[in-house]
Amino acid sequence: MPAVIVGGVKVTSVAGNGTVNMGDVLQIAPKSTTKAYSGAGGGNTGDFLLTNTFCSVTNTLDSDLKDSSNVANR
Repeated sequence: MPAVIVGGVKVTSVAGNGTVNMGDVLQIAPKSTTKAYSGAGGGNTGDFLLTNTFCSVTNTLDSDLKDSSNVANR
């Protein structure tokens, strides 16, 4: 089903294995995965941001042996 976008589309950067699709698609799947930790407001992106953080605690304890696998996605 075609998508109708009302308004502007802003793509600032596509690097590495990034995917930008403007149209119909059956499936888009990641070719790589990663894990990152960031505190409150650490991953915010945009033009006009205002972030007020009184206290930020990031829990990095991860008891999993494996978080995500993309072995079959080649």
